[in-house]
Amino acid sequence: MSPLEILALLGAVALVLARWLPPAARPRVTIAAGAVLTLSVIVLGVTGIRWQMLPVLAGAAFALPFALSPLLRRRPGRPAWRARRWLALPGSVACVGLVATGPVAAWAFPVPVFPAPSGDFAVGTRVVQWTDPDRPETFTPDPHDLRTVVVQLWYPAQKSPAGAQRAQYLGRTEQEARTVSEALARGVGLPGFLVDGVPRARTRSVFDAPVDGGGGRFPLVLFSPGSGGVRTQNTAWAEELASHGYVVAALDHPYDSAAVVLADGRTITGETTSSGDPEKDEELAAGWTAVRAADLRFVLGRLDGVDRGESADPLTGRLDTGRVAVAGHSMGGAAALQAARQDRRFDAVIDLDGFPHGPASPSLDQPTLALTQAVTPGTDPRYLPRLTEALAAGTATSYRLTIPGAAHLTFMDGPLYLPPVPSIVGSLGRTESPRVVAAATLAFLDATLRGKPGDLPGELQAYGSLTVHRPDGSH
Repeated sequence: MSPLEILALLGAVALVLARWLPPAARPRVTIAAGAVLTLSVIVLGVTGIRWQMLPVLAGAAFALPFALSPLLRRRPGRPAWRARRWLALPGSVACVGLVATGPVAAWAFPVPVFPAPSGDFAVGTRVVQWTDPDRPETFTPDPHDLRTVVVQLWYPAQKSPAGAQRAQYLGRTEQEARTVSEALARGVGLPGFLVDGVPRARTRSVFDAPVDGGGGRFPLVLFSPGSGGVRTQNTAWAEELASHGYVVAALDHPYDSAAVVLADGRTITGETTSSGDPEKDEELAAGWTAVRAADLRFVLGRLDGVDRGESADPLTGRLDTGRVAVAGHSMGGAAALQAARQDRRFDAVIDLDGFPHGPASPSLDQPTLALTQAVTPGTDPRYLPRLTEALAAGTATSYRLTIPGAAHLTFMDGPLYLPPVPSIVGSLGRTESPRVVAAATLAFLDATLRGKPGDLPGELQAYGSLTVHRPDGSH
């Protein structure tokens, strides 16, 4: 809760308890609590009241008559109004229950607080939009509609001045963030107001911050979100990688991502829906994965052009396009695997709990890290055999790391703002979830892209149960 919300909460609590204070203290407490509550609500009304505060205000409103009753002066011929104890006690208990609902709801659906990146670099971010002149948009019937993708970059930056405004989460503006937040909520069947704190969040990066002035080149990590996900869904992960000297490029996939706001202001919402038929759905998923893989290959080509100076860009000459990883969550992980099969410019692959949709050939030639939740044949009989087949058939050493306590949404920002229900976001908690996923990813990237010496299997084992697939078939 924000400081203003805490003040309003304390004012409401004081109003509820004022009825039970000694008579001499009641007037002072009631007046002070009422003033604090009123001023807090006025300011919150200007800045925007979150729904979590409504039960707090309702509890205060119900408590107000009980709190004011000692202040009412006796008039001649008219007895003072006093609430009987048998009525005041259950009323006060009900008010306390209402007021307590507010902080509980704020805890369950908070404004996300992003972890401070642990690397040596400050983090900048910006958004670009690119159109592929060689690819028609397959989701629309217009033959002249070309495939357009929106990409957000996180990069090592110069330290910003104290007090610099941190980047909005989910969008370039608060309006874009609300559009995306509401679309994400609709996609999972939640009322948009439940997650109204998410578009209020600020991340740890600064929009358009100057690129770090050290002069070195930064390895690249391209990222594809989950089905219905958006480019910002792994912001904490991207900021952590950027603080350690990587440039992360995360894609929105129009008509697949929940909502994509284009540079001209148009919003493209997701159109990919399952049919309910397992065979048909697998065919659909393979097709959507192929589109995503093509988006990843296209963006890598544009980033290569950025580095070579094809357009004026602050990252020209700073991107190490000879050291590139491709990553993704859920369906994005499947797209990363497919992109790597099709394009040898990708040097490493990271699959964050993604089922390998699409063809299983050719074999992967790049080292691969698959981070997964604990999956059993009982929960998904196809997942582990298909993933094991993909990793075991590769010509480079690959790793499957099963993280204890993880759930599917552990591998994105969900634990920062969703209720801490283990079946939804896992049991690692809001601090540990992003730390574990980023730390395991960094260990893999440092070893495969930077050639950092050390015991990679030993480092990965610190985060879960590890299976190593080597080209000679050994484990």
